[in-house]
Amino acid sequence: MGGSFDLDGRREKINKLEQLTSAPDFWADNQKAQTILKEISEHKKWLEKVERFNSELGDLDEFLSLTGDNGDSQDMADINLSLEKMVTELEKLELTTLLSGPDDARNAILTIHPGAGGTESQDWADMLFRMYNRWCEIRGFAVSLLDYLSGEEAGLKSATIEITGEYAYGYLKAESGVHRLVRISPFDANSRRHTSFASVFVYPEIEDSVEIEIKEDDLRIDTYRSSGAGGQHVNKTSSAVRITHIPTNIVVQCQNERSQIKNRDVAMKMLRSRLYQMQVEEQKKKQAAIEKTKKKIEWGSQISSYVFHPYNMVKDHRTNVETSNVQAVMDGNIDKFIEAYLADPDLREN
Repeated sequence: MGGSFDLDGRREKINKLEQLTSAPDFWADNQKAQTILKEISEHKKWLEKVERFNSELGDLDEFLSLTGDNGDSQDMADINLSLEKMVTELEKLELTTLLSGPDDARNAILTIHPGAGGTESQDWADMLFRMYNRWCEIRGFAVSLLDYLSGEEAGLKSATIEITGEYAYGYLKAESGVHRLVRISPFDANSRRHTSFASVFVYPEIEDSVEIEIKEDDLRIDTYRSSGAGGQHVNKTSSAVRITHIPTNIVVQCQNERSQIKNRDVAMKMLRSRLYQMQVEEQKKKQAAIEKTKKKIEWGSQISSYVFHPYNMVKDHRTNVETSNVQAVMDGNIDKFIEAYLADPDLREN
């Protein structure tokens, strides 16, 4: 994969950061102090994983030397099983060496919007919604539904989820872009082939301790009745909240909580993350690249294609990685595409 463990480099980094914590004015800037402590914790956590892996490898090597050629079939089966598990763990560990961006270790906020095409595109957006939920389940990541607006006949008009897990944003940033579907439409009485589009955007979740200036005068806050599931309460009271940040025209909304106050808090967290992401992008002078990724949800702008007919194929157009096992992909097995994206330095640093 091209990653590097660089243990000495990480230990040196920890030592330098810990020296900063002993300064008498360390807590003068609480935000900076928290950032440094978090970075130390991330480095230590990574080193602990490597040390645990080396210890397990040493134990396995000792067991193998003790059994030697005299080991029975069960012993060898146990050894092979342990090796297979260690190879899988090593691949995951190596992949984390590619997740070195300033926000890669954060939780993620993922939004999905269908393109033009009504029910067909809305159904495709819902299929992607299910795919990412299944991927999170496989990974062991926690998912919180922040907003879900159902389509009129099927699918969804928009959805936003919060994904909590180690390096959630680092992995999922590979999925930002337009996704294209080609299939025989289940909504077409003549069984014709249709092409649908949906967009996915992923942002790092930002903690309350990160200072993002949001002026009340820059906000337009609207309340409305929730249209989603939740019983009589959410449907009869104006508990849903939509916040528009006027200077940037960013719009966020939340209708999943029963309380208007809770929905407002969640929406503000979403807005803070969006504004932080915009700030990072501006600092890196990548506005042109950002505009390029926010293409229209239509032909020619897709990052990946999912073909169900006349053949089976899922292909990432950025890395050219593809598979004919469409069902596995729709069931959340998308790691091969994410790993190929992260392995390409030009893509992951864009």
